[in-house]
Amino acid sequence: MGSKQERKPHALCIPAPAQGHINPMLKLAKILHSKGFLITFVNTEFNHQRLLKSRGAYALNGLSTFRFESIPDGLPPPEDLDATQNVYDICRSTQETCLGPFKRLIAMLADSMSPVTCIISDLLMGFTIDGAKELGIPEFILYTGGTGALVCYDQYPALVDKGLMPLKDPSYVTNGYLDTELDCIPNMSGMPLKYIPPFIRYINPGDDFMVEFTNVQIQKAKTSSGIILNTFDDLECDIIDTLNSVFPPCYAIGPLHLLDNNLSNKSLASIGSNLWKEESECLKWLDSKPPCSVVYVNFGSIVVMTPEQLVEFCWGLANSNHTFLWIVRAGLVSAESDGLPHEFFEEISGRGMLAGWCPQEQVLHHPSIAGFLTHSGWNSTLESISNGVPMICWPFFSDQFPTCWLSCNNWGVAMEIDSNVKRDEVTSLVIELMDREKGSEMRKNALKWQNKAIEACTIPSGSSVSNLEKLVHQLQILPG
Repeated sequence: MGSKQERKPHALCIPAPAQGHINPMLKLAKILHSKGFLITFVNTEFNHQRLLKSRGAYALNGLSTFRFESIPDGLPPPEDLDATQNVYDICRSTQETCLGPFKRLIAMLADSMSPVTCIISDLLMGFTIDGAKELGIPEFILYTGGTGALVCYDQYPALVDKGLMPLKDPSYVTNGYLDTELDCIPNMSGMPLKYIPPFIRYINPGDDFMVEFTNVQIQKAKTSSGIILNTFDDLECDIIDTLNSVFPPCYAIGPLHLLDNNLSNKSLASIGSNLWKEESECLKWLDSKPPCSVVYVNFGSIVVMTPEQLVEFCWGLANSNHTFLWIVRAGLVSAESDGLPHEFFEEISGRGMLAGWCPQEQVLHHPSIAGFLTHSGWNSTLESISNGVPMICWPFFSDQFPTCWLSCNNWGVAMEIDSNVKRDEVTSLVIELMDREKGSEMRKNALKWQNKAIEACTIPSGSSVSNLEKLVHQLQILPG
């Protein structure tokens, strides 16, 4: 590269190796590239190959100023190459094995491209902070989950000190204890214990790896140069203030997909991050449906439900008599399953479509979409809010629980399905969402938040636009 390019700041971006973490990191990398940064985007070797499989052999060629690299994750490849890797295994393995390959990659980039001037790492990839400190490179953390959950994670030690967690024995899951309302989570007073990210519910000694892992990542993040949040000030100003009081400077620059879409530089528009092949037929099918008539159903990339839960959802949707698009990805159902009943397909003929994966941002932006049955993943929640789409929530994992609670109680854009899902409840909530007063009220609230999200990301004085400029200024301060 010529001397002009060598003077550019060079950001190395490394997401946690899961779909919901790769997506926002890639958007942030594209945003920084539009601001003049050289970008090296680092996936695990396993996910690098999955992206090439889903998007084509040349999909990651990029530009000379935006390149993809990979490091091993330390795990043997799973039997099903389209299945999501086990969260516990991948967290343990990256923590134990990735620091050496990461440092070697940085050395290689210094020889072949230009020295890395800043590192942007997912919060779950705390080993990078060890490398950054050793090499004298500033590191910023991208937190890709629900921001309320970050406050909860930070309170894990306090919950243990107060004797609230871990659970004393298995009966505490069902005896009403988890309905205990908390007054110790800043800006989330009154939230029941059951909405705390559930790693901390462990009962048997030895099951607490994820709690220890999370505590370590949180403490490492507090030694970084700054925390990047995929949210916007109007949505979570109190929670962001709380985070600013205990973490390094926090930069709320979301929703990242709106900032990314608002960029004038579209040279990287063709580079995507979906690990499954998108089925564009979904959009053509939606084109044939009237405005505000379709329920979109997608439980994300990590949820694994039982065959019994799958059947309850399928008949709950069918019995609502509403049109729906349901994403049933590989690995969604645990154990051996006969799949969906033949009678189900007969019942939904003409008003239901099932697909393996889809371009979700385009789906939620489609005028035919009226509501979203979701797992309350943070990307899905932000994309839904920023398109004015109300939700029915079925949280399954990690930050999805506090995000569900905030969506229902603080933002007024969602209703919740009981974890023990039953078809009659699914039916009644879909009808409430589509036809009744509660659904209408949620839709009005969602449209209000949509306008605020667009304002934050599209006008020069918008909070996310302003915060991005502050972040870029900090990232451009070269080390040494």
